Amino acid sequence: MENPSGLSKQIPLHDIHVGLGGKIVDFAGYQMPVRYSSDLDEHHTVRNGVGVFDVSHMGEFILKGKNALELIQKVTTNDASVLTDGKAQYSCMPNEQGGIVDDLLVYKIADEEYMLVVNASNIEKDWHHISKYNKYGVEMKNISDDICLFAVQGPMAVGALQGLTDVNLETIPYYSFQIGRFAGVNNVVISATGYTGAGGFELYVPKQYAADVWKEIFRVGKAWNIKPIGLGARDTLRLEMGFCLYGNDLDDTTSPIEAGLGWITKFTKDFVASDIIKGHREHGTSRRLIAFEMNEKGIPRAGYEICNDKGEVVGHVTSGTQSPTLSKGIGLGYVKTPYSRPDTRLIIPIRKLECKAKVVKLPFYKKNISVVD
Repeated sequence: MENPSGLSKQIPLHDIHVGLGGKIVDFAGYQMPVRYSSDLDEHHTVRNGVGVFDVSHMGEFILKGKNALELIQKVTTNDASVLTDGKAQYSCMPNEQGGIVDDLLVYKIADEEYMLVVNASNIEKDWHHISKYNKYGVEMKNISDDICLFAVQGPMAVGALQGLTDVNLETIPYYSFQIGRFAGVNNVVISATGYTGAGGFELYVPKQYAADVWKEIFRVGKAWNIKPIGLGARDTLRLEMGFCLYGNDLDDTTSPIEAGLGWITKFTKDFVASDIIKGHREHGTSRRLIAFEMNEKGIPRAGYEICNDKGEVVGHVTSGTQSPTLSKGIGLGYVKTPYSRPDTRLIIPIRKLECKAKVVKLPFYKKNISVVD
């Protein structure tokens, strides 16, 4: 996955996205479609109908062997021992200082075989980090270049996709998956982990069949008015749910505890920097990740200051947008811990205006799939 030229890479279906009118931007080292029509239209398509994201820039690692679970337990904060075949888990990988190397998904394919799904910008970093702790003889394979990933999201996803597979899509619970035949292709991982809160599935497809599968999805999905969706709408959809984005809301300096990820941090096992992070839980942290909504017109953006009601800077916005569903400004950001309680009044300076905001509980968008452990 190295890219010595420094130029961004193209995902396998790049030409198809250009042909569909996708606006291509550099994102996480890849040329990605940010939108095809408008962010607003694409957002509502997913919330109310069904749309398809090509997120083939994401990374996938296979870990196999009798000690695969032991390695995963060492490098991740969540307890992967509770996974059964066909289940997935949200987790994160801490570094030696207690920061976050990456957040990821752990899929249990079978006893002694797991798939880790990592962020595109962190593929090399994650690979080296996990390898560093592989003292267990675990077989590791980076299949990122061999897999395309389509996220078919929205309440109409089951109807749009069911005709392409014998797998009963309605029987796949949240954070579960099945491996089966899809659009004539064998061994497709069909999962329901979702990053939009709108329901739907992720399809992990061997690269050589990706173009055919994409075309089949749009052939059968035509009756459901299925549309391609870009990264712009993906960002507003995930933010309405309060889902973190690595590089914005999480990074190598953020502790899982201050990021609100205590629920995926299990101290029933030993993992990298577990003592440090346990200290964060027991003694508290100086800052916390909050969700806030604007009480006045104004769109918060990453990097904006967050102030208390006296105008003193107490933190910074990490993600912010105008919510298409709620028609108000919403955001995430780190603030000094005393200002992290719900209903705390804040001020976000926006274009020289002191715009009022308040801390709220997640998710912003309430009609959602419940988060599972």
